[in-house]
Amino acid sequence: MSPVGTPSPVQPTRHTPSWLLRGAAAGATALALALLLIIGLLVDRWPFAADRAILLWLRAHAQSPGVMRVAVDITALGSVPVLILMVAGAAILLAARGLWLTAVATAAAGISGGAVVTVMKTGIARARPDLVPHWVAVSNASFPSGHAAGSAMVYLTLAALATQVTRHRRMRSAIMALAIGLVVAIGVSRVYLGVHWPSDVAAGWCFGTFWALGWWWATTRLRASWGDARQ
Repeated sequence: MSPVGTPSPVQPTRHTPSWLLRGAAAGATALALALLLIIGLLVDRWPFAADRAILLWLRAHAQSPGVMRVAVDITALGSVPVLILMVAGAAILLAARGLWLTAVATAAAGISGGAVVTVMKTGIARARPDLVPHWVAVSNASFPSGHAAGSAMVYLTLAALATQVTRHRRMRSAIMALAIGLVVAIGVSRVYLGVHWPSDVAAGWCFGTFWALGWWWATTRLRASWGDARQ
């Protein structure tokens, strides 16, 4: 306790070291790419027995017109048009509030992540499952799942943004839980509909999550270096 008339010493504000943020961003991005490459190489040479078992089990034990309609509706939430609308809407709202850096980073994360998935699909060229009939139309390669990767990148990023505008801890937890649940549901729907192997979806989840984290940490570093909270 300071003597009367003597000002208390100012406690220094603790900031996350810039090198730590840069390392975290680079590490998350590198891990996302490494996981995608490793899993891609594995499934290209040694098909997983679990892929066949899970796909056949889902079709055998959960086959009903009602479940199929629900799965079709859920899988649409991970489609390219819907994800583009989500990212565009978020970027516009962020820009309207003057948060230009976050707006640009949100759009760039989605665009760059989609480009990586497209390159990997073309390079690995894994065939779609042929064990069961496809219940939705597909046109490109199987690995990785674009729906799983895209939904992880977009919905987890949007959830992270939403948690920053509420101080209620339970509300933040609920937002993240809803986003994670949606991402999981979209991925499972792709397997249930017969258009992806489970390992396609798992790789998409891993890549999308770490890609979003990498961009998030990189954006945090840029915002701190610019010293403008409105960015």
